Amino acid sequence: MKQPFLLIYLIALFSVSCAEKPKSKPNILFLFADDQRADALGIAGNNILKTPNIDQLAIAGTRFSNAYVMGGNHGAICAASRAMMLSGKSLFHVLDKLEGEETMPMYFAKQGYETFGTGKWHNEKEVFEASFQKGENVFLGGMADHFSIAVRDLQVDGKLSEATKKGYSTDLFTNVTKDFLNDYAKSDQQNPFFAYVSFTVPHDPYSPKFGYINRYDTAKIPLPENFLGLHPFEFDQLNVRDENLTGWPRQPEIVKEILSDYYSLITHLDDQVGELIATLKDNGLYDNTIIVYAADNGLAIGSHGLLGKQNLYEHSTKVPIIITGPGIPKDQLSDALVYLYDLYPTLVNLAGLTAPEGIDGKDLVPILRSREKEVRPTLFTAYRHTVRAIRKGNWKLIRYPERDFTQLFNLKVDPFELNNLAELEPDKVDELQRLLESAQKSAGDTVAWTAKVILPMEYDHTKIERKPDQWQPEYTLKKYFDSSKKD
Repeated sequence: MKQPFLLIYLIALFSVSCAEKPKSKPNILFLFADDQRADALGIAGNNILKTPNIDQLAIAGTRFSNAYVMGGNHGAICAASRAMMLSGKSLFHVLDKLEGEETMPMYFAKQGYETFGTGKWHNEKEVFEASFQKGENVFLGGMADHFSIAVRDLQVDGKLSEATKKGYSTDLFTNVTKDFLNDYAKSDQQNPFFAYVSFTVPHDPYSPKFGYINRYDTAKIPLPENFLGLHPFEFDQLNVRDENLTGWPRQPEIVKEILSDYYSLITHLDDQVGELIATLKDNGLYDNTIIVYAADNGLAIGSHGLLGKQNLYEHSTKVPIIITGPGIPKDQLSDALVYLYDLYPTLVNLAGLTAPEGIDGKDLVPILRSREKEVRPTLFTAYRHTVRAIRKGNWKLIRYPERDFTQLFNLKVDPFELNNLAELEPDKVDELQRLLESAQKSAGDTVAWTAKVILPMEYDHTKIERKPDQWQPEYTLKKYFDSSKKD
């Protein structure tokens, strides 16, 4: 008679032990766009651009409205941005090199995660090989023809193969990620995954895939609120890379054409994000996967008479950051000042891992959990040796040491940075100068408030030369570089 009671007891005990078994660590899907402005999302207030899938990620999680890339040490901001984000370190502690650094995927691999990488890798080849256990359609470089991008696969020996040109970039990266997720779902899922998907859009060439071209009617696209034909003064190389994509002064109709292509690239990307989310759900992986959507830097596209990201205005330094997944509050918007490289320690905490040592990023979990409203009171940005900026609350100061010139903006009333208050608010300039110099010292930046040699601010735009780079496809050459078209 005792045996049935013993059997029932053992079954109950087993059931309790199973119920108390801790949940597996969350998977991580990191989606990274290239050159996407923070306001280039429907949910960020853009009434023209359609991004329903990325918008839904924000609704299902938390979006940061004041997220920034810290800057860059040369015109390819992407390289420094990615080095910072992947290492968790600030600009002056890593610059654009990852050699010798423990990258975020390296750290997760050490903690038992299965790591997969695809898409753009703008840092050392050897570091990708050391960071990921699996990798397909990996692009080594800064930019390429989206229609014919040269990609590599991670071989069984841990080395990347020779480059092969395949199809359209956005689809290539999405398809191999879907394959990875499908294969993972069929496996024993003994270890959680960390999948890094780094798209090459909406970075130029502004050449959408066929079917997306002219998705947005230029007649319905408004110019940026801070559109200018010319930047009011010279502060660096006004014809550096991105700035060459159209002539000077900027023509409204051409900027609208660029915006149309830019938005089409993003809508294609959004569709592929939807494919990845659907793949997670179809495989029963969605509920235990943290999804990050972010971009490496912003872009001007006509704002302030600029096209690129080689400046410290909001349009070029501010980026989208969205985090969703298990334990992340839904439909939450944070205005905390954050950097891209804060994502490293944040994801480590969300995964329940021990915080890595020697990094500069701040853990954003206290903000996600509504325990804190901010992780830093000020935010410092820098570009080369030519521009420095500091933001505190709604006030932002931009300093040009080589021109001995200062801009001061109240972003609350002037979010487009059009009204320079430097001469009207000398006390505020003094306050922010002290904060800037303190931030520079903490970061290890030695650029002085005023350079030893002061350069002129005036310039002759008719003498600026432009020419296409080797990556522009026929579509872009005809549309933006045809000599018969008016600049």
